[in-house]
Amino acid sequence: MTLHHRATARAPSLNSLGFAKPPAQTRVVVAMSGGVDSSVVAAKLKSEGYDVIGVTLQLYDHGAALAKKGACCAGQDIHDARRVAERMGFAHYVLDYENKFRESVIDEFADAYLAGATPVPCIRCNERVKFRDLLETARDLDADCMATGHYIQRKDGATRAELHMAADPNRDQSYFLFSTTQEQLDFLRFPLGHLASKAETRALAAEYGLAVADKPDSQDICFVPNGNYAAVIEKLRPNAAEPGEIVDMDGAVLGKHRGVIHYTIGQRRGLGIGGLGDPLYVVRLDPDARRVVVGPKSALATTIVPISEVNWLGDQPFAGEIPVMVRIRSTRPPRPAILCPIDATRAEVELLDPEEGVSPGQACVFYEPDSTRVLGGGWITLRRRKAA
Repeated sequence: MTLHHRATARAPSLNSLGFAKPPAQTRVVVAMSGGVDSSVVAAKLKSEGYDVIGVTLQLYDHGAALAKKGACCAGQDIHDARRVAERMGFAHYVLDYENKFRESVIDEFADAYLAGATPVPCIRCNERVKFRDLLETARDLDADCMATGHYIQRKDGATRAELHMAADPNRDQSYFLFSTTQEQLDFLRFPLGHLASKAETRALAAEYGLAVADKPDSQDICFVPNGNYAAVIEKLRPNAAEPGEIVDMDGAVLGKHRGVIHYTIGQRRGLGIGGLGDPLYVVRLDPDARRVVVGPKSALATTIVPISEVNWLGDQPFAGEIPVMVRIRSTRPPRPAILCPIDATRAEVELLDPEEGVSPGQACVFYEPDSTRVLGGGWITLRRRKAA
């Protein structure tokens, strides 16, 4: 046997989480929401022999949560996560993150909405609570890594870990995880990202005998019942729904509204100003003047999208003109664009084809062309130039 062959033979093999030691010696904290996805992750890793610790976050008042089904981290969900831990035989803790969640997510959501933006609180929750505070808790527990039930893939690149879209495009959550930093990515694992469909996840839940195997997916933002943003804002910020004027792009008054918080960029229905010929859309919100500005569909089109708070995960320097694919809404497919950095955290994205309804407060996520790799992203800011 040559020296090279002897060295190769002695090299320890990596376990499924990428560590050169047996699963039993590998501690993994699993972020458990009580849903089927994170439950399967915990059960799967436990069945593979890992030292699993389940952690569930209490993010808001149980009394309010119990009155609503279909959202993560409610009282029933904590109970469901605990049952999974009991069945599979691993430790489970519930952490009270209610104050952190309010300070880091809910308050900003309310303020951004009042300022005329369309915020995405799930991204802030991942960024500021799950992948920051909870991740630090995992380190305090001497975990080798933290695993979640997100549908996204972590792959070993030539020089470092890379973030990639999920194998199932219908479940892909890369839009909501663009702000994951390289340091966080090194510590995180996403065991479901390679699955071809959600059906495979539910089949695994049934295989492990989990009571949540048929539990419905959560549909709403966890603190926004039935998707009624305005009702939550009014509760968080009393007197926020002050009435005002609906005006055209020249400032002519067309009607009255019952509060800017009831409108979003691109909205057509429910304006209450019919009979004016061509359809009108909300093209801008002016909370300070309490005005909703409407115009033709063409006024929604834009090619230049300003971005702030950029998180860059690419290998090349964040400079010059970078060809990318971008997604500016979670429900829309990536489209070709040129990324033009301004400084380390700001950029302009030039869309090759105009996009309608680009809204401040939404995320703009960058992808590598002809690849599934996520290159990062940023937040769409207030000013944008119309398409020619």
